[in-house]
Amino acid sequence: MVYLCVSIVVIALILFISSFFMEDKYQKLEDQLEQFSIATMQDTYQMKKKIKILEEELLSGDPQNTSFKNIPPSLKNKPLLLQKVYHLSQQGYSIEDISKQTDLSSHDIQTILTNNI
Repeated sequence: MVYLCVSIVVIALILFISSFFMEDKYQKLEDQLEQFSIATMQDTYQMKKKIKILEEELLSGDPQNTSFKNIPPSLKNKPLLLQKVYHLSQQGYSIEDISKQTDLSSHDIQTILTNNI
């Protein structure tokens, strides 16, 4: 009986000591959740920043940038980005300049212009 009690205590001590050296799965999960939360907050901040910039552009009241009078009827129902690309092209801007203003690649600009003209 004494051997049984001693062996149970020894096993308990071994398990207790080994628990300090084992990897904590909950800590790892918590770290992943924290990283995900930080990434989500950064994405939210960037989106809010972009929305604020877009709102400022829309509310600036610059009639040249917001009114596209010479847009062909085929582009009237298209997204504003396509209309803006066409409008800038009609004003004589180069593909590189349009690319800088719209944050699209030069290839995308060329594709938009060839498909919609």
